[in-house]
Amino acid sequence: MVKTLITSAPRRTDRAVGRTTVVELRGEIDILTAPPLEARLDELTAAVLSDLVVDLRAVSFIDCTGLRVLCRARNRLMERHGRLRLVTDSSQFLRILSGAGLDGVFEICERLPEAVSAVPAGAFTAAAG
Repeated sequence: MVKTLITSAPRRTDRAVGRTTVVELRGEIDILTAPPLEARLDELTAAVLSDLVVDLRAVSFIDCTGLRVLCRARNRLMERHGRLRLVTDSSQFLRILSGAGLDGVFEICERLPEAVSAVPAGAFTAAAG
């Protein structure tokens, strides 16, 4: 008998809000679903002074691979003087961060408007177009 593993791949929506990119995630982030997310976050964190908000409120599951992807995005942004904020109202996710020794590492917001409005005025210059 062949056993099939069914997983809920994370769905992702990216949008710009002013100079901030908001990535809304839904579903599960695990070893099977993290690679495309990591690739997209690498694209979004490639620029200097990037401002990224990752909305995790609709994420139903995240494992250590998902945490690694978030840590990688944070580290890439810090190297480029950018900013990463996570939006979550999940006490379970905060316990996971704490258990992994990552409490206090990420900037956490409970609501999306707070995260997007928290961008300091004049913090970024408009790209020449």
